[in-house]
Parts: sequence; C-alpha cells; structure tokens
Amino acid sequence: MGSNSSRIGDLPKNEYLKKLSGTESISENDPFWNQLLSFSFPAPTSSELKLLEEATISVCRSLVENNPRTGNLGALIKVFLSRTKELKLSAECQNHIFIWQTHNALFIICCLLKVFICQMSEEELQLHFTYEEKSPGNYSSDSEDLLEELLCCLMQLITDIPLLDITYEISVEAISTMVVFLSCQLFHKEVLRQSISHKYLMRGPCLPYTSKLVKTLLYNFIRQEKPPPPGAHVFPQQSDGGGLLYGLASGVATGLWTVFTLGGVGSKAAASPELSSPLANQSLLLLLVLANLTDASDAPNPYRQAIMSFKNTQDSSPFPSSIPHAFQINFNSLYTALCEQQTSDQATLLLYTLLHQNSNIRTYMLARTDMENLVLPILEILYHVEERNSHHVYMALIILLILTEDDGFNRSIHEVILKNITWYSERVLTEISLGSLLILVVIRTIQYNMTRTRDKYLHTNCLAALANMSAQFRSLHQYAAQRIISLFSLLSKKHNKVLEQATQSLRGSLSSNDVPLPDYAQDLNVIEEVIRMMLEIINSCLTNSLHHNPNLVYALLYKRDLFEQFRTHPSFQDIMQNIDLVISFFSSRLLQAGAELSVERVLEIIKQGVVALPKDRLKKFPELKFKYVEEEQPEEFFIPYVWSLVYNSAVGLYWNPQDIQLFTMDSD
Repeated sequence: MGSNSSRIGDLPKNEYLKKLSGTESISENDPFWNQLLSFSFPAPTSSELKLLEEATISVCRSLVENNPRTGNLGALIKVFLSRTKELKLSAECQNHIFIWQTHNALFIICCLLKVFICQMSEEELQLHFTYEEKSPGNYSSDSEDLLEELLCCLMQLITDIPLLDITYEISVEAISTMVVFLSCQLFHKEVLRQSISHKYLMRGPCLPYTSKLVKTLLYNFIRQEKPPPPGAHVFPQQSDGGGLLYGLASGVATGLWTVFTLGGVGSKAAASPELSSPLANQSLLLLLVLANLTDASDAPNPYRQAIMSFKNTQDSSPFPSSIPHAFQINFNSLYTALCEQQTSDQATLLLYTLLHQNSNIRTYMLARTDMENLVLPILEILYHVEERNSHHVYMALIILLILTEDDGFNRSIHEVILKNITWYSERVLTEISLGSLLILVVIRTIQYNMTRTRDKYLHTNCLAALANMSAQFRSLHQYAAQRIISLFSLLSKKHNKVLEQATQSLRGSLSSNDVPLPDYAQDLNVIEEVIRMMLEIINSCLTNSLHHNPNLVYALLYKRDLFEQFRTHPSFQDIMQNIDLVISFFSSRLLQAGAELSVERVLEIIKQGVVALPKDRLKKFPELKFKYVEEEQPEEFFIPYVWSLVYNSAVGLYWNPQDIQLFTMDSD
C-alpha cells in the first residue's frame, strides 16, 4: 500500500483494493483481511467526498465483473460476520483494535453496497450475495443468503452492542448500512411496494428484532449522545505495545486509507456544526424510513405497528395479545427530546407520526401541563415560514391541527401566560397567552400564504385549526383580536377585487363566442369559502365565549363597516345574523354612553353589556370541529419526503444527484 499513498485519486490503483476486486479468490482466513481492514481516516472536505464516490465506483465495477468467479464480496461479508460474534465481548474488554477493524470491514461493505444498489437491480444484487463457487455464474439455489444474514447481524449489532466511546462509530455505521440497504427507493420514480430488502425486514429471522430495533432507535434519538473526542475510538496510548496485531495495525494505518472519514461516502450534514449527535440523527432517519415502508401483500409493516403501539414505562397495564411488536419506553424522556429537537424536519416528522399513529403518546402529551415546551417550537417553525421548506411547514401545521382536535388543549393554552416572545418581531409581546400567540402565528401563516404560495391546503388546515379552537377562545390578547379582524379585512378587499375582475371578465366573454369561463369565477368561490370560514370562526367565539372576549368585540366594533356588505350576501346571510346582532347591540350601548369615549371606557361598557345581552337571541350553529384525515395513499407523499431528508441530512452518506429518481433535486 505504501505510506505515501494518501490521495483519494490513488484508490483504484491501491494494491489491496485491486486484490479485493480482482480475479484472485481470497480465503476468509487470509492475512490479507487484517491488512485491508487496518486504516484510519480524518474528515475529508466536500470535494473529497465526491472524489471518494467516484473512486468507489471504479473499484465496484471491477468487483461486479469478477465477483461471480472470486466470491470476494461474500468472503468480506463473512469476515465481518465472524468478527461481530465477538464484538460484544470486545467492547467489554475494551479491545480497541478488534472493534476498529470490524468497523472498517463494515465501512467497506457499506461503500460497496451503496454503489451496487445504485448500479444494479435488487435481483442482480442478491445474486452477488449468494455466489458460492468460483466458476462463472455458478451459484446454488440452497446457498446461504448472506444479504439476509448481514441484515440480521446489523440489527443485532444496533440493539445488543453497548454504546461506548469505542463502539460509537460502528453503531453509526451499522445504522448507515441499513439505510443504504433500503436506498434502492432513491433510484425509482415510483414508490416501491415490493422489494427484497422489505421482504427480509418484514419476515424471517429479522422480524423478531422489530420492537427491539425501534426501541433502540428511539432511545438513540432521546439520548442525543455526542461522538467521542477524536482518538478515543482507536489506538489508545498503551505502554505494553498491544501485541502483534496492534503492531501490524499501527504500521498499515499510516497508508492510503488515512484519507477516509468515519461514516464513509459523503456528508452534507457533517458540514453542519449544529449536528451534535450523528448517532441520534442517523437513528431517527432509519426509524422514519422503516416506519414508512409499504405494507407487504400479506402482512402490515411491523415497524409501523411497533411505533403505533408502544406504551409508557409507567403504564403497568398488559398489552393486548392482538398487538405484536409492543414495547415500553420512557414517555417523559421522549417528550423532552421532541420538544428540544424541533428545529429539524425529521424531528417534526417523528412528532407528527407519533401524534397521528400512537394514541398512547397523544393522550400523554395532551395531559402534560407544560405543553408550551412543545407548542412554542412548532409555532416558531410556522413563524419563520420563509426559511422553512414547504413540507416542514405542512407537518408543523398538521401537528397543531391534531392538537386542536382536543377541547382540553384548546382551553388550557389560554391559561398559559408567556413573557417576552423574542422571536416574534412584528410587535413587542411582553405578556400573552399561548392561545393568543397560536392564533397570531396561524393568521400570519394564512396571510403569507395568500401573498406568496397560495396553497389551498395550507389555507384549509390553518382555518381548521382556528375553527377547532374558536369555541374555547378565552381572554384574547387585543393584538390577537385585531389580527383576526385584520385578516377578515384583507379577505374582504381581495373578495371585492376578484369580484370586480370576474364581472369585467364575464362582460367580455358575453361579447365573444366560444371563450372559456376565466379562472376568476373559481378564485371567487375559493375566497368566499375562506370568508365564510372566518365568519364562522368569529361567530363560534361570540356564541360560545362572548363574555370571555371583550377585545374581540372591541375589534369588531372598531371595524364594523367591514361587515356591512356581507349582511345581505346570500352566501353569508345566515352566519352574519349573530355578528350583526352583537355589533348592533354594543353600538347602541356605546351611542347611549356618549362621544369621546376612551379605550378603557369602551371595554368597560362592553363587559357590562355582555351580561345584559340575552343569550337566547344568538342563533345556535353546529359546533365547528375539523379532524385531520390522512390522504389516500399517504406513502406517495411521505416516502419521497423521508428519502429527501435522508439525502440531505444523513451523516457520511453521499449519492450522486444525477442518479436520484424519486424526487427532483430542486424541490423542497
């Protein structure tokens, strides 16, 4: 190998790699493996990662051609498998060299596997894992399936090996390799509903590890363990020299492989200083990939089942026999981690997944007395909508919608008083309830959407969340009340503008033949639907909690002229009855009180008038309640989304963007 061979560009010429990928068969017991696996690697630059990928492809092409005769890929995997049997003992005995070489074997396997998966079909890949003898194309039907054995071994490694400084990197590498195993989805435009890797994970010897794997990945996310300091995992200072293997490894480690980085083939995330725990990040990504695998034709996704059914460690009730893959986890620790990690897309997606699919988690979270710790990070995502991708914003909004389905949540958020919300820059908020802040942020999101993205579904979900809350509006902050009416004002102006455009367009179409109806009519229908929804939200608050919201009545009176045009409109006449009644009743009382009234005096008159207003004069409408329902075939949305997160966030994994088929590279 030579101690001067330190450039990635030299990898295809390296004697050890040439031998691995060449025409000569290498026995599992050959000393060659100790030499090949003795390398260390400082972190490369982004440009080096691309070079590393290109060099790996060159070696892989040679291996693809020769492996049917040599079986060297299988030999490498068997070397790794044999070493993992002693890995737990090596960790207990602090055998740094053994763990280091085992990690390196897995690293090479991961590099090779990633390119193999990109370059060939799953069927071809499986053949490379089942070649037995060296004659061309000769493989037996009863040969051992190394692919399945390797997958099971990785699951064992992730779940059973204790997390220590010396095992941290091999744990990360095992998780990365499992992600790579499933990465064939990246190279297909359509969602994969049947694949060899899915089959292995959902039945056979891998299946019993389901709940243990999900639990381990969740705990890795919860603990956010930082990587050990440089040098803690390899070549500790030893006064006794460490024996023959240590001496051999020390000599070889100064060679060509020193250019490599821990974790392998490229890392967009590694450049991000805020990524404090590669293990937690990688675990979360794998968990999301597993949770979003499509069901098998004869069985549901067991990893999704595990996520749907796990319980709190404090819950002593027995699991129903009908629930497979069940386990328990500390909900308090999970809740804390979810609150702290919401800056990332993947943590928000995990929160959505748990709230939507696991009723135990949802019940626990809604019973918390510190919901602000969870809600505030979600609101901050929505507040900084310009800086977030559309999927992240959508997930944050759906989380709010799910939470607002609960009346207890809608009541409690108005009892939580917050001080000095520094990230809210439109106005200084020295004191405001969590409920009022939620209203402000959702309204701001609607206004942003109206002027920028014009996404109908975003509008619908924002308004649905407000509607769910409206009957429990309590002590609305004056600024929140103003913003509700300001949003209605904006919608009213937009309605008038679109109505004028539609009228002009209709006149033009009457004077010409065969002209299709312009989009203005459709725009008018949409804007009228939104206006009706806003009127229903205001009406719901007035009907159910008028006495709790003098600031909203004040804002209504201040902008009473806005509502005049809708009193006789056929689409709004019914819903305007209560609003018109409230405006008329309090306007009359203010008129009786005289002119030049101060704000304080007006609010006092409103509070007195609330008591005097006969409640039976307010018409009752059905309660506003909207429930989030996942669209049909949700995998068409979630699988590309999850893999885009893997592509952009996985530590030490790089894919050539030109090879990606599942999503377009310029999309969110």
